Amino acid sequence: MNAIDTNILVYAVDSTEPVKSRQAIHFIQSLRSVPLVVPWQVAVEFLACLRRWEGAGRIRREDTEEYLKRFVLSLPIVHPTVNSLPLALGLTKQYSLSYWDSLLLAACIEAGVTTLYSEDLSSGVQSGTVKVLNPFAAVR
Repeated sequence: MNAIDTNILVYAVDSTEPVKSRQAIHFIQSLRSVPLVVPWQVAVEFLACLRRWEGAGRIRREDTEEYLKRFVLSLPIVHPTVNSLPLALGLTKQYSLSYWDSLLLAACIEAGVTTLYSEDLSSGVQSGTVKVLNPFAAVR
């Protein structure tokens, strides 16, 4: 099972990053044939970003609702459990990650995710059962 991080969703709808936007949309579409989930943390971070853009006048409420339906609500959402908290603390210490990145990784481990696609975490890192890959590595 695969999961995507917030940055991929944000790029998919970010008109100020046309190259990464096209790449993110293409990448998400390429994952249609494999099991893909959205971690709860990613869903709420994406919504928070969209709401900030609304407040800044970059997008309308209708855009937020459409993006949420298209990129988040169309996929299964996996929730962290109370066990994610101590697991995340261990990952923070083991990999020198921020607590939020560790919490995302812990939720993925608990959900049975094998690949987390993210630009923010080090590509190629294996944490427990989860391998992190950067779909934008070719853009850099």
